[in-house]
Amino acid sequence: MSVAIVGGGLAGLCAYATLRHGGLEPDEIAVFGDRADPAESWASRARAIRQRRMRSESDGHVAATSFPGLAVRAAWRELSVGPLARSVCNHYRPTVDDFLEHAAEVRERSGWDTSIVQHRVERVRAVDGGFELNGRERFAHVLLALGHPGLALPPELDGDARVVHAYEPHEYADEVEIVGAGMAAATEWLNALEAGASVTSVRRRDPLRRPLNLPRPLFTRRGLAPFHRTSHDERVGLLRSFSAPSHPPGRAWDEPLRTPRFRIAPEVNGAQQIICATGFRRGFAEDPLLRRLAAEHELETADRWIVLAPDSSVPGLTDDARTLALAGVHAQWAFPAGDTLAGAKYAARGFLRRVEPCRTR
Repeated sequence: MSVAIVGGGLAGLCAYATLRHGGLEPDEIAVFGDRADPAESWASRARAIRQRRMRSESDGHVAATSFPGLAVRAAWRELSVGPLARSVCNHYRPTVDDFLEHAAEVRERSGWDTSIVQHRVERVRAVDGGFELNGRERFAHVLLALGHPGLALPPELDGDARVVHAYEPHEYADEVEIVGAGMAAATEWLNALEAGASVTSVRRRDPLRRPLNLPRPLFTRRGLAPFHRTSHDERVGLLRSFSAPSHPPGRAWDEPLRTPRFRIAPEVNGAQQIICATGFRRGFAEDPLLRRLAAEHELETADRWIVLAPDSSVPGLTDDARTLALAGVHAQWAFPAGDTLAGAKYAARGFLRRVEPCRTR
């Protein structure tokens, strides 16, 4: 066995499906994760915010190839061209249930359960010809798909009994203050209003309105080319600007807010309940494995990112015989939307391109 994926979530599943499509057999891949179900963590967060539809479009799925996308699957199931027409206009948004059903199918079809090892990897160390995991297992090629390092809470609200994070199970009080202005916050505004609550949106700036997490060109090869040519300082500035809160435009998001029960305020002010839709802690230093890896191997870093090659590999630890690569949110240096399904597949395909030549030698 020569290939390891560290991380048993959706980014790990994308990578596994891509490697299997590229010709690797299950006994050539080990996947290390806390849970057998790669969708479990994501699904629990989606349930917490009552998410019904994906922000991604037809190709926002975990299969190795773009076709058939989720719109094609929906068209087959419904015997209708409607999903395809909406997809052409970039208006197709798959339901969460459809996405989870698709992820379960990819899990079964790919042989994921054959390769999953429910074990936490806490240390990755470079050795001759590869990498040791936890000082024992050795692999020539390792992809770190570690996910987000934990939920973020504003320090001033830490320990406040009224506080719950949006991604934790919760109901809604009669008066709710929702901190944040991104996708999770916008979803929670609608949820709380639908539950009959009076809602205060606590924010210091208005959110951007865009269909996807980032501008659409950054999901394309042409759009990435100038990004990859930036200096370190320029790239840090861009990545920080890309983290600005946003949610999609449209009447479905705006109309419910036109009620006296919704208002905007710059700070919390005594509500019965405070919901922090403040996302996740950011930066490689927030993840113990990556923090240790960067320190022990003196990796090049810039602000809160490990510097990566355009294919998401770690330059100082990758050569013709071995590969260490990152996927997910920690791969934003190579793909700004690294924490999306498109980003997971971008990293997975780059990883496969490095693994394939080594297997044929």
